[in-house]
Amino acid sequence: MTSTATAELCDTNQRLVKSGEVRVLEPIFKIYGHSHIFSGPVVTLKVFEDNVIVREVLETKGEGRVLVIDGGASQRCALLGGNLAQLAHNMSWAGIIVNGCVRDVDEINITDIGVRAIGSNPLKSNKRGIGEKNIPVSMGGTLIFPGEWLYADSDGVIISKNELTV
Repeated sequence: MTSTATAELCDTNQRLVKSGEVRVLEPIFKIYGHSHIFSGPVVTLKVFEDNVIVREVLETKGEGRVLVIDGGASQRCALLGGNLAQLAHNMSWAGIIVNGCVRDVDEINITDIGVRAIGSNPLKSNKRGIGEKNIPVSMGGTLIFPGEWLYADSDGVIISKNELTV
């Protein structure tokens, strides 16, 4: 995991920004979790108001990866709560981006993991097990592919086709 600021990564990789190989997500995500800075290779999920597959993925070894969950920007229920955030930390995930909501915010905020989400909602999700893994997902104004790199800090979130250096 790098601690290089996203602003510095953008500044030193301007050619990649202009070519679209480095993309900045729109600033729609709120910061949760104790780790405000995180990065790693991306694993993607597409679900809608159902977090069964979220749990299944977080039960696997994260190995410093970042789970990117396209929840369809639904704000009607939460896709991630305190228990799943703790599970992600225990399984060595670097972070989680949710295009949707979280709950148990106080629990998430004391867990040593980085989380970004549109907002919070105390209602839990459905449990049907419907969704797709490792497919391109669209959020924050860009398409995100499995295996790309994600970098997040207090300035924002960037996606890169490859690991970045300064």
